[in-house]
Amino acid sequence: MADGRFAGKVVLVTGAARGQGAAEARRFAAEGATVIGCDVHDSAEIGDGVGYARLDVSSRAAWAGVVADVVGEHGRLDVLVNNAGIGVLETLATVTPEDWSRVMAVNLDGAMYGMQLCAPAMRDSGGGSIVNTVSAAAFYGFALPAYNASKWALRGLTKTAALEFVGWGIRVNAVHPGLVTSPMSDGAAEMTEKIRLATPMRRGATLEEIAALVAFLASDEASFITGSDFVIDGGLLAAGAMGEVSYDFGS
Repeated sequence: MADGRFAGKVVLVTGAARGQGAAEARRFAAEGATVIGCDVHDSAEIGDGVGYARLDVSSRAAWAGVVADVVGEHGRLDVLVNNAGIGVLETLATVTPEDWSRVMAVNLDGAMYGMQLCAPAMRDSGGGSIVNTVSAAAFYGFALPAYNASKWALRGLTKTAALEFVGWGIRVNAVHPGLVTSPMSDGAAEMTEKIRLATPMRRGATLEEIAALVAFLASDEASFITGSDFVIDGGLLAAGAMGEVSYDFGS
């Protein structure tokens, strides 16, 4: 759609090989953007109209290379979606230093490097939008400590970035999904079901629902929105239900 909301815009989406990232990349492409989907999975099949660049978000050098390639080929960068994220099913008592560091490196360091290295290119393109995928867990004490700590930190970093980059014409906002219906959640079926039951709407968000919110925040329709949190959780936080949901990992 050459005349869509993002016609002439260049968009970079991380964690784009599957799940939310793939859906977001497809949404931007459908609305006219030139999209570069980034991931560590070389076999990524994101969809028609979406380019691919291998990117380990935990590597600042890798980020620098991808940003240079994007600007060199397309001459600009308008939107960054920091979607890449991981978690480990460990408690505070059992999480290893290696797992803790790995989650922080992807979920927090990766988003920081992305903003740090993409923002100058976006400034030089006349401004733009950064959307960070955080989590509804950034509002309460979730059972996965490494994941939870990284998301609380990313929520705060989003606000700092919004203040720092406002003079460059760059808006920075956070999307906070609750349960999301995705093949990526298949490995945590018990946890997924407990969260579903704690969600007033009794389901997870679809990938398309998440992508629609991300696209809105990246678009000019959200031109006066920055430093804000957008929860998309089917009423989970409003119900305050998560305090009654516990997870037993056998410890």
